[in-house]
Amino acid sequence: MKRALITGITGQDGSFLAEWLLEKGYRVFGLARRESWYRPNSASHLAGRIEVLFGDMSEGVDIASAIQDAKPDEIYNLASQSRPGESWARAPETLQVNGLGAIRLFEAVRHNCPACRVYHASSSEMFGQAAVSPQNEQTPFNPVNPYAAAKVYAHQMAKIYRESYGLYIATGILFNHESERRPLHFLTQKVAYGAACAALGISDSLDINEMGRPIVQHGKLALGNLEIARDWGYARDFVRAMWLMLQQESAGDFVIGTGELHTLRDLCEIAYRCVDKDWRESVLSDPALVRPLESGQTLADASKARKQLEWRPTVSFEEMVKKMVSEQMVRLKNVTNHLN
Repeated sequence: MKRALITGITGQDGSFLAEWLLEKGYRVFGLARRESWYRPNSASHLAGRIEVLFGDMSEGVDIASAIQDAKPDEIYNLASQSRPGESWARAPETLQVNGLGAIRLFEAVRHNCPACRVYHASSSEMFGQAAVSPQNEQTPFNPVNPYAAAKVYAHQMAKIYRESYGLYIATGILFNHESERRPLHFLTQKVAYGAACAALGISDSLDINEMGRPIVQHGKLALGNLEIARDWGYARDFVRAMWLMLQQESAGDFVIGTGELHTLRDLCEIAYRCVDKDWRESVLSDPALVRPLESGQTLADASKARKQLEWRPTVSFEEMVKKMVSEQMVRLKNVTNHLN
């Protein structure tokens, strides 16, 4: 039986990946902070099916101990301060977790299990203000926020460790991928939440945004720049690509994305259409929510993954949005029933 260790198992990707590996017959270990595991999280439903090891990515001893306990054949490094927008206010922490945490992991692998195969989560945010579109594995990086800069550092170090020490470290340059398991502070989930509120007649939501205000206030969902465009895919499809990368004969870098571009306006239009509402009546653009610097047009050229991994997305953008809105409808109905 293969053994896998997942860092960041309490998040969206970690939970989907754990399910995928369990279906493949793996023994799955997760590295998580104690406080993260004992509050509701995306992997809570897997308690009893996975083995949780407690530790912090800012502590090299914790990482090494987890590797020694799990004795993994494969490691999936998904731990991250995962919000690019918030990285402006938390720049040191972002570098500590996203950048230096990865180096601590590579060092622990080098000294404790050099034959282990490692997947490291890179990000399309690294392309930033890209000079060309679409982007592939050879496109130069041009990060425009602290999150992306930390990801570039870790990505480059992954290649250095791979080439200098002969470690098997594959990196996935993942474009935006969402699901019904995204926390509410993510843009796509806010839109799904706003649509559900509109459908249920909730004019002032209980949940608040990063400004400390209701996500939906006076019947309006406040967003930032409505003109941004992203390559959005479904998270369950993306974790399948992670696994495929570690089944290859040699490690490499792979861009993973749908190759389709959608604006925030498109996202709003589809989400509110799911509940038979006109998004223009419920959404406004708030300058206070616009990032100091915004990434340019990031669009995936995943031809290498299609050819070498035989990977393709299976869930469309519209199907993904419908899943997210449907889940928020169920959640809000349950909250309302509980309060009543």
